[in-house]
Amino acid sequence: QVQLVESGGGLEQAGGSLRLSCAASGRTFSVYDMGWFRRQAPGKAREFVAAISPSGGSTYYADSGKGRFTCSRDNAKNTVYLQMNSLKPDDTAVYYCAARPFRGGVGIMSSSTYDYWGQGTQVTVSS
Repeated sequence: QVQLVESGGGLEQAGGSLRLSCAASGRTFSVYDMGWFRRQAPGKAREFVAAISPSGGSTYYADSGKGRFTCSRDNAKNTVYLQMNSLKPDDTAVYYCAARPFRGGVGIMSSSTYDYWGQGTQVTVSS
């Protein structure tokens, strides 16, 4: 069982930056793929934002965040991060982190392949 707690959301102006953190419980954090997803409006599906392999050696990004977002992890701290720069109003969403056992990148952008989810943190970007 893995418990995930996100933090770092808030209100930011367009062009600004935020860093989200996701702290994980458990001793096996280093064997999990970690992903970030977002839901932009109630009733909309969660969409993929970024993901990172257990070692941090492989990262994956949605086109919407390429060049602006950076996903990283610190396995010693059981924490994964999402650095978001050059924020846009379209980035406004509830951001969720998720975990799944390592699967070599297969389906890593699909929310249905993740087993554990955090409660989410709100990011609001004003124009």
